[in-house]
Amino acid sequence: MNLLIGIAGGTGSGKSTIAKRIVETMGEARAVLIEQDAYYRDRSHLAPKERERVNYDHPSAFDAPLLIAHLRELKSGRTIPRLSYEYGMHIRVETGAVIPPRSVIVLEGIMALHDPDLRALMDRKVFVDAAPDVRFIRRLKRDLIERGDTVESVIERYLTFVRPMHSAFVEPSRQYADLVVSGEEPLQSSVDQILSNIAGRR
Repeated sequence: MNLLIGIAGGTGSGKSTIAKRIVETMGEARAVLIEQDAYYRDRSHLAPKERERVNYDHPSAFDAPLLIAHLRELKSGRTIPRLSYEYGMHIRVETGAVIPPRSVIVLEGIMALHDPDLRALMDRKVFVDAAPDVRFIRRLKRDLIERGDTVESVIERYLTFVRPMHSAFVEPSRQYADLVVSGEEPLQSSVDQILSNIAGRR
C-alpha cells in the first residue's frame, strides 16, 4: 500500500528541506519526493514580460489536475514522467526521466494542502511553520543566490504576491494538517516528529 504524505508551509518555512530529509532517511528504494513546483503551469505561450507578471503564489498558478493524475498513477503502482520547472524562463519541461512508484510518496509545496481533491489523496498532512521574518530572510537569500534576483525585485514580489497569497491561501491550509512542525527547530527534530507520526498511525 502506498502512503502519500503532503507537506505544506509558506515560502522559506523549511518544508522542502524537511521533505528531502524524510526521503533520505527512509531511503530512495522506499520513498520518493514530488515537488509541487514542478507542476507550475507552462507559460511558454506567453511573451517573457507577460510571464513575469503572473502571480505564481496563487493556487491557479499550479496545474492541479495534472498533479492529481500523476499522484494517482504513483499510488496505483505506475511510473510517471519527471517534470521540471525552469524558474528563469517560467516554462515546464519533461526531463525524459521517470519517477517510479514507491511505498511512501512525499509531496511538498506551498499549496500542497490547499486543494481539497489533492488532500483527499493524502494519508498524512503536515504543515511546516516558521515566523514571517525568518521565511522572508530565507527567501531573500535563496532568490539572490540561486535565481540571480535583486533585493528590490524580491521585496516587490514578496509584498505584491507572496505575503498576501500566504495570508489568503497558505496559512489557512494549516487547519487541514494532521501535524504541525517547526521549520526553525533543528531539522532532525521536525523530521523525527513526522516519522514518529507516520509510524504511530499505520
